[in-house]
Amino acid sequence: MKYWLMKSEPGEVSIDDVANLPNQTVEWFGVRNYQARNFMRDDMQIGDKVIFWHSSCKEPGIYGICTVATNAHPDSLQFDINSDYYEPKSTTEKPLWWCVDVKFEKKTRYVSIKELREYPELSSMKVLQKGNRLSITPITDAEWSYLKKLF
Repeated sequence: MKYWLMKSEPGEVSIDDVANLPNQTVEWFGVRNYQARNFMRDDMQIGDKVIFWHSSCKEPGIYGICTVATNAHPDSLQFDINSDYYEPKSTTEKPLWWCVDVKFEKKTRYVSIKELREYPELSSMKVLQKGNRLSITPITDAEWSYLKKLF
């Protein structure tokens, strides 16, 4: 099993949105960075754990935990001409953008970037590194074990 941090703008999809869906599962759509896409396409497996991170908001940080619910599949919005995530170069035969679905597991207490920086055990987390803006980053086993203690 692997562990991931996945960022979502709460105006797009929040932890509460996922929790309130009938099946509590959402396609992790709209990722348009090749490295983040490759994490989903090549490395994520059903059952992997996900830290749900709200980004580009007043209080960015951890808000919940989800589980990877599907193997990678083409991001459906890349084919929707009316979507902000439409990709004209993508075809159903050769999709450019891939995603997984994630299933809500639980809300956690809010954990801010400031708080995460207080723990030396988490100092190497990718999300805390200067200049890191990736929407999906791996979390080590040790980081995951420590994070669980915070919830």
